[in-house]
Amino acid sequence: MMTLFHFWQNNMPIFSILIPALAGFILLLFGNPGADALQNDWRQPWRRVISYTATLLGLFTAISYLIQANTGLITTYQLSEWTAPFGIVLVLDRLSAFMLILTYTLALPVLWFSSKDWDLRGRYFHALFQFLLMGLCGAFLTNDLFNLFVFFEILLMASYVLLIYGQGKARFQLGIHYVVINLFASTLFLIGLGLIYANVGSLNMTDVARLLPQLPQDEQQLAIAGGYLLFTVFAIKAAIVPLGFWLPKTYAVASTPVAALFTIMTKVGIYAILRVNSILFMPEQYAQLFDYLLILGLVTSLYGAIAALGAVRLRRFVGFMVLSSLGTVCIALALHQTQAWSAGLYYLFHSTIVGATFYLLCGWITAQRGEFKDHLRIAPQMKQNTILSVCFFIIALMMAGLPPLSGFWGKVFILQATQGHAYQTTIIVIILIVSLISLLAFVRAGFILFWQSSEPETDPKTADYQLYQALPNVAPARNDTVVYILLSVLGLYVVFAHPIQQYLADTATQLGYQEIYQYKILKQNDEGHYISVEPFDPKNIPETKYGGENPDPNAHFIPYIIAPNTLNGEHISEYKKRQIEKQSQNLHDTPILPNQSTGAKLQPMRER
Repeated sequence: MMTLFHFWQNNMPIFSILIPALAGFILLLFGNPGADALQNDWRQPWRRVISYTATLLGLFTAISYLIQANTGLITTYQLSEWTAPFGIVLVLDRLSAFMLILTYTLALPVLWFSSKDWDLRGRYFHALFQFLLMGLCGAFLTNDLFNLFVFFEILLMASYVLLIYGQGKARFQLGIHYVVINLFASTLFLIGLGLIYANVGSLNMTDVARLLPQLPQDEQQLAIAGGYLLFTVFAIKAAIVPLGFWLPKTYAVASTPVAALFTIMTKVGIYAILRVNSILFMPEQYAQLFDYLLILGLVTSLYGAIAALGAVRLRRFVGFMVLSSLGTVCIALALHQTQAWSAGLYYLFHSTIVGATFYLLCGWITAQRGEFKDHLRIAPQMKQNTILSVCFFIIALMMAGLPPLSGFWGKVFILQATQGHAYQTTIIVIILIVSLISLLAFVRAGFILFWQSSEPETDPKTADYQLYQALPNVAPARNDTVVYILLSVLGLYVVFAHPIQQYLADTATQLGYQEIYQYKILKQNDEGHYISVEPFDPKNIPETKYGGENPDPNAHFIPYIIAPNTLNGEHISEYKKRQIEKQSQNLHDTPILPNQSTGAKLQPMRER
């Protein structure tokens, strides 16, 4: 038992990625007939069992990660035992654990809802669902910028297919737009990475943050330009105006469970801004970026609320409200101090869950309105008018930020964090105006959907009577239950607001102390200096047993850049080991650094 426990402790961060990845590959191997045949396919119950099991394991893993991170411990995992910055490192800290909990808090009820009916409307739903979770978990755990790009692409590839799930002309058209926008963002991502790597010589987030202020002026400015490109990419992912006009229309055409799940997709962009840009641009001389972010956040929040006021369809209305909430989170990040970060993270969780709940409520309302669907036009009163209006009213209070619900406390925390800021009055006024406009928008939509609804036709001889009677008397399968579950989660979020906010305050404080991350992730030489490569010299990559027997004058540096287990394993050739021993003996255990012409700056490592 202790062996299993130590194995779990030593390999913690990787499990959140491996579980959905393994489940996704197994589900692909199951094959998948056409959508018309899924109802009677004997493999469909097994697909659901595998997907349920993987998601439950993912939730269990996320909870255990949260407990571990709450101790303040930063857990690292070195892939292939290559140390940072030479290899890819996963990092589990308070922030990544919080985002994983958010991911699975949303994913599990959405999966349960989807598995009753929606997963029969297209192929490979469960496999795509798991690959999307894999990309999300990887993005939240990686400490490597290029690896962040890789996980972005994994979750985007799954989202491309999920967006058009269920088919339809509108989904296909907007799916093309969504793909083109994200391909453009991915191109900018690669260009930004190239600028950073060419000038810093590393893509490890912690290492880049450490080295950036030390660069010569010209190289530093080019690296900062790369950081601004990454910010642009993350702003596109987070749907920040003027780069976020795609969100309301795109999410409006997605199927109900996909739209609900996609509310966390934009939060990956918000997370990346906090994890990457807020850390890379920590010194005050780079603070101009956050002035831009503050302006964009205020504009996004205000634009979303105003656009919601004029929305003609309920799903578009939800998209604009989600857009407005994203702007509110950006305002908190732009304040660039730990109290504001913790407030923004509190509001981020709220906005994700309430946005998903609203999309699920849209599915319920649409099912009861027949041919009127989600159009904001006066229609016959819905058969479950009372319970639907109550749910709509609660969500309205939450999204508008009225007391005593979670949206109110999130905005209160953000307003408190503005104390002492140069634009405090402007921020407070705009947040309050946005709340007022949001409330008016909800009142308008509520009047059309519920209070102004007409009496249903009572004459059995009319066609309208027949159409109304054909509408369902109850919510779509599991739709109402999952709405209640998510509303209950937000209720508990208010009840436990104090310990949650304390955790998030510790999270923001931890992010502010990059020295802790450097000490934990990077390694030091005997003089206490961190080992790095500026730029990385491929000549110093240690050969494996498959690399031939070529002389390497720097073989004696290999023990300092790879883990002891790898050094003593089977993948280091005997020829290479003899070179290491011979050079070390010749140097009398006193390594000499390579000369400047090699471009390398490797230094011997002190084991800890």
